[in-house]
Amino acid sequence: MGSRFSKLVACCRGSQPKGMVLEAPEIVSEEKGDAYDLPPFQEFSFEQLRLATSGFAGENIVSEHGEKAPNVVYKGKLDAQRRIAVKRFNRSAWPDPRQFLEEAKAVGQLRSKRLANLLGCCCEGEERLLVAEYMPNETLAKHLFHWESQPMKWPMRLRVVLYLSEALEYCTSKDRALYHDLNAYRVLFDDDCNPRLSCFGLMKNSRDGKSYSTNLAFTPPEYLRTGRVTPESVIYSFGTLLLDVLSGKHIPPSHALDLIRDRNFHMLTDSCLEGQFSNEDGTELVRLASRCLQYEQRERPNVKSLVLALTPLQKEVEAPSYVLMDMPRGGVSPVESLSLSPLGEACLRMDLTAIHENLEKVGYKDDEGTTNELSFQMWTNQMQETLNSKKKGDFSFRQKDFDNAIDCYTQFIVVGTMVSPTVFARRSLSYLITEKPQEALSDAMQALVVSPAWPTAFYLQAAALFALGMENEAQEALKDGSSLETKKNGTSGRSKQN
Repeated sequence: MGSRFSKLVACCRGSQPKGMVLEAPEIVSEEKGDAYDLPPFQEFSFEQLRLATSGFAGENIVSEHGEKAPNVVYKGKLDAQRRIAVKRFNRSAWPDPRQFLEEAKAVGQLRSKRLANLLGCCCEGEERLLVAEYMPNETLAKHLFHWESQPMKWPMRLRVVLYLSEALEYCTSKDRALYHDLNAYRVLFDDDCNPRLSCFGLMKNSRDGKSYSTNLAFTPPEYLRTGRVTPESVIYSFGTLLLDVLSGKHIPPSHALDLIRDRNFHMLTDSCLEGQFSNEDGTELVRLASRCLQYEQRERPNVKSLVLALTPLQKEVEAPSYVLMDMPRGGVSPVESLSLSPLGEACLRMDLTAIHENLEKVGYKDDEGTTNELSFQMWTNQMQETLNSKKKGDFSFRQKDFDNAIDCYTQFIVVGTMVSPTVFARRSLSYLITEKPQEALSDAMQALVVSPAWPTAFYLQAAALFALGMENEAQEALKDGSSLETKKNGTSGRSKQN
């Protein structure tokens, strides 16, 4: 894997349009077999994260919070490969850069297979951003409350609460016992559908935020009195999650406790779980939830006792999470099942002739809406030369004189009076055909920066990655291209990765 990282770093050099610099951040390779030999915490530049998220494109938003000044979470990719989640705070948050860096670095020291770990941060000017591992398989809230094909099975629900308790136990052992606003949106699912606890909730409160943003009915009573989060407050919130898992609904604790006192357990149980668990198991989960939801903090269990109580309840312990969730391994649909355009299919087959025919047929319609601000002097002095370079490049591209096409398109790009994703796409293919896949990948990445919602840019990335021998990364790019095409034909909901 290390050599592949170096290839990606090497590819991100060469001609860039004026005002655009594509520098690949150095990546520490991860050893297979130990998913948590992660690179150490690092500080990213704002430019690195801007490029990773295609300019913080709306298409990459996975979660938004707040009304007037939301903290937004974006998905992104470093070097067209390593997936990340980037949380960008509003400008009034974290006014003290030293406090932000200290908090981020402290949380960034944590490394656990039960966490969606913090990989780095950015603190430039007024910008405050956190960078975490990206979890592609939605949130617990999605799988419990808004499922589409099938509800979460009982053994998987038990695994979720055990893994979550283990995450809290690990954080407590590292002196990070406080977690802010623990809820079903904070539990994420990784590539193999294993549940992870978002690291973002481990950050101490910023000036404009609150430790609890959920409905007051779910807020620990002591927080309502004092405004402070304690380790026992986290246990209370864990109790609300136990109720979520048991019921498949977000039941207010006070109502749930009334049902428990009346021994009205069937009202607490998700009807979709009928026949999946014994009365003893259900009773034990209800008992544990009621202990976590005690009004007095001292009467609630600690995290270690939660782990001990949940471990014996586990069912089907040998079954992988993706099997229990009935999802494909690795969180990626098989390439064969993707809905690909003719161009996507051609990139999958590495049929360069078909790719060429498709790009030529499509023309420049995807350049519509690209911003090109030109002064009158630029128009008179440089525009004709720029247009001539593109025109000559297009003629060579049609005639399959790809070396000359590269030269002409490079002249167009270097002049910099206009920016065209299609020119980058055509030069990318020209590089591929002339056996320069690293340069092809760089151009495909630049096309995506200019036009973040353009499936063609992802498909050309896939072709370049296939040529570099990076099969898994190429399939990820195909998936992204297919996803964008699906969005053009319909809408898809956002998950919260907060």
